[in-house]
Amino acid sequence: MLTLSRIAASQLPIPGTDAWFAKPGDPALSVMTDFRERASITVPVTAQIDAALEHMKHTGVRCAFAIDEALRVVVGMITAYDIMGEKPMRRMRASDVTRDHVLVRDLMARPDDWQVLQLRQLESGTVGAVARLFEDTQLTHIAVVEAGERGEPRLRGLLSAARVRRVLAR
Repeated sequence: MLTLSRIAASQLPIPGTDAWFAKPGDPALSVMTDFRERASITVPVTAQIDAALEHMKHTGVRCAFAIDEALRVVVGMITAYDIMGEKPMRRMRASDVTRDHVLVRDLMARPDDWQVLQLRQLESGTVGAVARLFEDTQLTHIAVVEAGERGEPRLRGLLSAARVRRVLAR
């Protein structure tokens, strides 16, 4: 049976504003953005890259999934690092276009090019192991997948190198 109670406080700290730290031995799942608890951030493949970057800034992330709006599926991943790095300039030179003509689909990494982590592996891992994985691979983001009802890969979460470094810093 559930019962309600009162708290003896006239004010409370704002939730989510306190610093959160992790130890290397903590469960790896603690640093994954779980898409069952938080929606993924998406951008259309047809979005101009600077508009996609603005959307990422507005939502406080450095990575978004590129979606085919007609099919309603994820067809890629793009990061702020992709947009702010050399990729746009290479695309502009190769296609002889200006920056405002470079689209998400021109820079995104397609799912069959991703290096992913299986959820079942992450469940037995530690934050330290995730940090070492980021160091070894030099990736900025790693998608976490699990098997769907018919065995098909499904996006379950996302790991961020910046977040792992931040929570391990003391």
